[in-house]
Amino acid sequence: MENTTLKSDIAKNILESNLKREHKTFSKNACFSNYAIRFGNETIPDRVNIRPSFFHDTDKIIHSLAYTRYIDKTQVFYLFENDHITHRVLHVQLVSKIARVIGRALSLNEDLIEAIALGHDLGHVPYGHDGERKLNELLHSETSEYFCHNAQSVRALQLLEQKGKGLNLTLQVLDGILCHNGELMLDQYNPDYKKTKEKFLEEYENCWKIEKFSKDIISMTLEGCVMRISDVIAYIGRDLEDAIILGLIERNDIPQSIVETIGNTNAQIINNLALDIINNSFQKKYIKLSKEKYDALNAFYEFSKEAIYQNPKKSHQDDKIKNMFNVLFERYLKDLKADNTKSTIIKYYLKSMSDDYREKTSNPKIVCDYIAGMTDDYFNKEFQNVMIPQSFGYKV
Repeated sequence: MENTTLKSDIAKNILESNLKREHKTFSKNACFSNYAIRFGNETIPDRVNIRPSFFHDTDKIIHSLAYTRYIDKTQVFYLFENDHITHRVLHVQLVSKIARVIGRALSLNEDLIEAIALGHDLGHVPYGHDGERKLNELLHSETSEYFCHNAQSVRALQLLEQKGKGLNLTLQVLDGILCHNGELMLDQYNPDYKKTKEKFLEEYENCWKIEKFSKDIISMTLEGCVMRISDVIAYIGRDLEDAIILGLIERNDIPQSIVETIGNTNAQIINNLALDIINNSFQKKYIKLSKEKYDALNAFYEFSKEAIYQNPKKSHQDDKIKNMFNVLFERYLKDLKADNTKSTIIKYYLKSMSDDYREKTSNPKIVCDYIAGMTDDYFNKEFQNVMIPQSFGYKV
């Protein structure tokens, strides 16, 4: 079958149009597509690709295997039988939409914002942050490294995809993903505009070496900063609605001071915080919340921690989940050491990876990569396969 190619005059026209559109509509503080930096060469170089660099990165992300597995990854609430509860795949879409609304109002690069938003949680493990804390404990006990989903998201995209070859995403997208911490809020985000490729790589390595290092790093672009605060806006109100649906709290439980400042519904919270950011960040080199909204957001987060995230109704199965991680991590380590080719970690995971990955990656890190990439459902099935005897079938 003959490949279809674009006529050279049409391609040239599209490339010129893309460039003019950005220079006509973008703020001087935005990250233009021709600023993009990659770690390797592209089959079609960015300068002659009709898909702008960050737009192309979004395509790479949504076609990745890791993105496909978003569909059955926990956001906050697990073990609840309700089809209306937010899963990770919906969360990243909500982050993308909120961030793009703010980014468009501030004349920033929406392509970059979307790529960061859709890729930022790919490193999340089964059972959300609770699973992440347990996997961190297990990895640290074996290697003295620290696990955080930020760095694992970068690792998944840049190293694990395509059988260990990676996707060759741009520095700006990877940086936004690494720096996206949504659990530590600031009233003002000042991009590290002078960040180099070398500094990014140093920050990435430090995320594995230094406990909670990822909480203190800031993106090199305004777009990355917009996505970071949008992550908070996307989950804080949505988690509230999910908690109400599940009967963990009631709407009137929210302190009145918070309600008066940012509202008590997801829609009100998104609208009030997004407009506040736009008002305080328009034509600025930083992203800022007013003190009033920032204080209310922090108060709401503290309320949510106690009333929602640490609610006994949500956490009473946590010991069982921690034990599941213990069992699977130990079992996979034994299987790798014994070269048990019947084990799924070898049969379905390791054999699909490159020789370079197998040679350079320690067994604990291989186990960590395998578990981190699992959906909740696959994780549960693996535990059942390990712990529950299998039937030999009916014999006559």
